[in-house]
Amino acid sequence: MPGENLSRDEARERAALLSVDGYDVSLDLRSAVGDSPAGEGGAEGPRTFRSVTTIRFRCAEPGAATFADLIAPSVTAVSLNGKDLDPGEVFDGSRIRLEDLAADNELVVDAQCAYSRTGEGMHRFVDPEDGEVYLYTQYEPADSRRVFANFEQPDLKAPFRFEVRAPQGWTVWSNGVGELNDGVWQFAETKPISTYITAVAAGPYHYVTDSYSRTFDDGTTLEIPLGAMCRKGLAPHFDSDDVFLVTKQGLDFFHDHFDYPYPFGKYDQAFVPEYNLGAMENPGLVTFREEFIFRGKVTQASYEGRANVILHEMAHMWFGDLVTMEWWDDLWLKESFADFMGAFSLVGATRFKDGWITFANRRKAWAYRADQLPSTHPITADIRDLQDAKLNFDGITYAKGASVLKQLVAYVGQDAFLEGARRYFKRNAYGNTRLGDLLSVLEETSGRDMAAWARSWLQTAGVNSLTPQVILSSEGRVDELAILQEAAESHPELRPHRVAVGLYRRTPEGAVERYARAEIDVDGPRTVVHELAGADAPELVLVNDDDLTYCKIRFDEGSLATLRERLGEITDPLARALCWSALWNLTRDALMPARDFIDLVLRFAGRESDIGVLQMLHAWANSALTYYAAPGWRAEGGRLLAEGALRELRLAEPGSQHQLTWARFFATVASEEADLQLLRGLLEGTAKIDGLEVDQELRWAFLEPLAAYGVADEAALSAELARDDTASGKRHQVRCLAARPSAAVKAQAWAAVVESDALSNALVEATIAGFTQPSQRELLAPYATNYFDAIERVWAERSIQIGMDVVKGLFPSLQDSRETLDATDAWLAAHEGAAPALRRLVLEARDDLARALRGQACDVAAEG
Repeated sequence: MPGENLSRDEARERAALLSVDGYDVSLDLRSAVGDSPAGEGGAEGPRTFRSVTTIRFRCAEPGAATFADLIAPSVTAVSLNGKDLDPGEVFDGSRIRLEDLAADNELVVDAQCAYSRTGEGMHRFVDPEDGEVYLYTQYEPADSRRVFANFEQPDLKAPFRFEVRAPQGWTVWSNGVGELNDGVWQFAETKPISTYITAVAAGPYHYVTDSYSRTFDDGTTLEIPLGAMCRKGLAPHFDSDDVFLVTKQGLDFFHDHFDYPYPFGKYDQAFVPEYNLGAMENPGLVTFREEFIFRGKVTQASYEGRANVILHEMAHMWFGDLVTMEWWDDLWLKESFADFMGAFSLVGATRFKDGWITFANRRKAWAYRADQLPSTHPITADIRDLQDAKLNFDGITYAKGASVLKQLVAYVGQDAFLEGARRYFKRNAYGNTRLGDLLSVLEETSGRDMAAWARSWLQTAGVNSLTPQVILSSEGRVDELAILQEAAESHPELRPHRVAVGLYRRTPEGAVERYARAEIDVDGPRTVVHELAGADAPELVLVNDDDLTYCKIRFDEGSLATLRERLGEITDPLARALCWSALWNLTRDALMPARDFIDLVLRFAGRESDIGVLQMLHAWANSALTYYAAPGWRAEGGRLLAEGALRELRLAEPGSQHQLTWARFFATVASEEADLQLLRGLLEGTAKIDGLEVDQELRWAFLEPLAAYGVADEAALSAELARDDTASGKRHQVRCLAARPSAAVKAQAWAAVVESDALSNALVEATIAGFTQPSQRELLAPYATNYFDAIERVWAERSIQIGMDVVKGLFPSLQDSRETLDATDAWLAAHEGAAPALRRLVLEARDDLARALRGQACDVAAEG
């Protein structure tokens, strides 16, 4: 990986020197099928395809030198301005040296590029169900150079023309409209775009079409051809009608609010296998992980999540594709906006009107965790190179940034915010921007000092805590209510917060409801809420009611006591979700014992109406048990959770999404013999719970704990694969095989991931997920030492995506002891010169471990 890196300084120097006029890219993908002449990754090298690229570009300093980017097994020919260059002299495996440039230049590179099995570049997938081959590209931040020679940085935009030769019978898609002429797929030239959002998909995909039409005030009409595709094996499950419904609703919403017509012609959406991300905003050809096509019954939260991602990617057509950040420092300029706009449009345009609840409960949890790691960074980050960029697709850039934009909307007003966006698009269309370009238009439209706001919110790291302080009069009314703001010592910035403060109490019927609210600006360590003086005494004070700002909510003692007894009686679902999120933060911060949080889940989760919140509570309860509970109490806590989950499963309405959610959670926490036998009976049909349909996806969910506890052996898992002999089934089987409680199984799984690169990215992920079973701490103990011995080599030898999967996924977090913490510190001390991105991942894992140990100490103290 180090030789493939690109620094910000190098990119700036090249951008100052070059302007790119256009690319012609010709790919011959006929080698994707049939026997590989190179032996498919054997001793003779990987399976390859021919890539011929012509780049027309200008140089501001004739006679200067620069380089083009290309990662390829071999280069056949290079010519610059008609002069042939020796590939052996100018190509080093990742760069092509270009010297003595003219004012106007033409570079032609003929290369053999490798198909990918890691989801980076031109990914090749063979469907085990029918043997069909599917291709798609994934580039962000810098993997288009694995497919064609280019200048791989976001601020060297250019128009692209692609042509592709493909196996007979295949269809090929790219960013522009394509047609087949004499065996060659030729695609319309794109608008000027960055290299990382070019795209190709090819294969026997199942493809459905629709169309979108919009008539503007001036009488002109915009017609957008719509397409959606997936593997043939998933076609029976593909609910394309719903995908198109959300797509059209999103296009209506963004045209209503952005006042800039969708600029990229068609709008295809490809659901592809073995995808590393959720989705990618390639203009005209958006790619998604195929898990968004649901093979079994799922809850509304799954459909809401898919809709959110569709809208997130659509927002990128304007924020990111039309206007692109200059360098990855300002990645937030697209990702924060898309994350915010995803929720904003979800609520404003679709049937998912509770999208802000999901945002408060799920997206912000991601942000709060990331913002308390030692690697936290300002939203506008310092991105030195591509490895930094890869790691900054994180909870800060996405969810914190989106939360801060929500705060910004409260600060400047929605109308001023959207008018700023409209001016931003029109001024910077097809160009590149920095932070200042956005701030200037927002200052124009809002009249606010955006520089001061940006310093506090975008250019500093860390999350503030807001705690209510209530002083009551002798008559039992609020004499004074103040908000105390605190910050961590490591990031002491106190910020301006626009917040709503809600006062809650019981009604005569026993519900807990809001009876007073004030919206104020919190600034500094203590802010008095004058508007609430004289109000009746509250039983609960919620300091970030309506979730306007980004902060950790704390409670006064009276409010916390109310939540312990009456959390389930809060009638407003957003307020309830905010309280749950705050209680989880207390648990993670070792201010609430894990057993207390688990007790709250057991007593109140059964009343939770929002299915997404319920699923999050299940995940948090499982994390509380696995990481934050006292080791001596884990078995009891697991028994209580399984008992509670089974009780709620039996009480849930037959066939409901709540029933399905409790069934999945029961499988996650089942460990007692009776519970495992019930799972086995449900699989075999000898046990039944009214209304619970045990479809194929649920069967695999039940099989994993059975495999982990030795109830389901290899033969049973092989039989299940025969029943579900699909790509999805194979991933499930691999995970379950790695979950078995055997030293030999663990050794085999470790070797498959760490010592070999034979597995695809999806199977690496599945193997790691099966390997790390919380019930197998003793069995996994020897791998703590192996981990620290292996990670630097893995990082150096494998692609960055696989390196990240291994370093994060195999960290010995289940060996939760001071010894593991010391071993981590010893590795960090001995590897100060290791790649910064690798050190960051280890530092983050160390912080999670230290946090778990603090949580366990808190829980131990609760035993007394």
